[in-house]
Amino acid sequence: MEPDAVQRENKPLECRLIFLGALKPLIAVAVLLGALTAAAVGAASNRPNIVVILTDDQGYADISFNPNHPQEVSTPHMDALAREGVFFSQAYTSGHVCSPTRAGLMLGRYQQRVGIYTAGQGGSGFDPKLPIFPSFLPEEYASTVIGKWHLGLDQDYPKLKWHALNRGFDECYKFMGRGGHDYFTLKGVKSGYAPIYRNKERISATDYEGYLTTRLSEEAVAFIDREKENPFFLYLAYNAVHAPAQAPREDIERFQKEFPDISSKRAILMAMLYHLDLGVGSVVKKLKDEGLWENTLLFFLTDNGGAKAMDANNGILRGFKGSLYEGGVRTPWVVSWPAKFAGGRTIDTPVISIDILPTALDATGAKMPTTPPFDGKSLLPMLTGTAHAHHANLYFNSGQPKGEWAVRQGHWKAHGFKDKVALYDLSKDPSEAHDLVAENPDKARELFGLHQVWLKEMVRSANGGKTPLAMKTPAKIDEPKSSKAERRKRREARKKTREENQGNQ
Repeated sequence: MEPDAVQRENKPLECRLIFLGALKPLIAVAVLLGALTAAAVGAASNRPNIVVILTDDQGYADISFNPNHPQEVSTPHMDALAREGVFFSQAYTSGHVCSPTRAGLMLGRYQQRVGIYTAGQGGSGFDPKLPIFPSFLPEEYASTVIGKWHLGLDQDYPKLKWHALNRGFDECYKFMGRGGHDYFTLKGVKSGYAPIYRNKERISATDYEGYLTTRLSEEAVAFIDREKENPFFLYLAYNAVHAPAQAPREDIERFQKEFPDISSKRAILMAMLYHLDLGVGSVVKKLKDEGLWENTLLFFLTDNGGAKAMDANNGILRGFKGSLYEGGVRTPWVVSWPAKFAGGRTIDTPVISIDILPTALDATGAKMPTTPPFDGKSLLPMLTGTAHAHHANLYFNSGQPKGEWAVRQGHWKAHGFKDKVALYDLSKDPSEAHDLVAENPDKARELFGLHQVWLKEMVRSANGGKTPLAMKTPAKIDEPKSSKAERRKRREARKKTREENQGNQ
């Protein structure tokens, strides 16, 4: 034994007690730090997986969970998801076409803040330095995007500044072209080579085979299998049921035979929907088989209303994709997280797709940004029953050349083109068939004014693309045209009033 060690061991007892007393605060700090570290590890291990399943151009009634669905629609896996989760009956996308909605979802903000009003602007991409969804998540999350990107092109290949891996994602299996992609070959929606990327490598034509919807589902299941031991973010952005109208021949023929009265394009759409539903089912099954389902926060929705060109069905809703009527922006939307809140419910409060990112951050305990803040709001207070109110107003604008806009406030919806205004009570008229401007001019004027204020803020903050058409504040809200009989009745009433006034003089 060394001399110093001998001296330490032979110190008087009181000295050793003093020494131990001095160590107590340090020991306490160490124990506290250990407890905090263990708590942090425990919190991280309890963080939910985040899954966003975004379908493309799926009609509001092209899900058999909708009681107004046509007889040819059958989506048992989507229906099961809706029954087990929480269905939002008045859910909206922030865009009326594909890429604006995707941009808003990735930003948690109205996409108009970065100059995106149209599909062309969104498809061209926005400032690649702006953080998007995965950049806000805790570091331990593995993330992937599978399917349709539509937030920037690959014309700068191999630099790929718009690529998902340059925007915070860890991996991907996706295509970067415009809205659509061939379902059997590496071609765009019209023609020409349209590569699919595994990370930043282009898959060769000889290595690609199968039906694209099925391939995307398989990639999603494989990602879950790889990352099942750690928290993950899966953004599964199907391109189905977007054009081109393509599906395996045997499935098309089956729908044609079973439903001979539907159009040929509708039969193809149903075959596409069939494979889309199978894909949703395979992802949910994988989560359940791996014991991940209970602690997975899952969102299911479509990116805009069903497309008229594809013979989609939006049920009782007016309009189609490309419109700001309900049929263009209302989406079937399911949210599930069994470990946190009960399913088997329907919530009627209006919500919007820019709420997804704030909800995910709230669920993971991640910090919400304040500069700039989100426009979206966490859905968890509503889902857990601690709150019922949500957004005071929801705003929509399609930009040039139409100048179409809308504002949703409670049960009221103002809709117009430029400075033309219509007003609907969606609680009584979800089909937007009865314009109530004449009966409620003050409400129409109020909502028009709110949109003007919002639009000026969007234009000021925009850093790309053309600004929407300016709108003049109307001096009054014009009454809709009335019938000859109604005009004659009003003239007679005015005449009678004048005669009565003259008689009283």
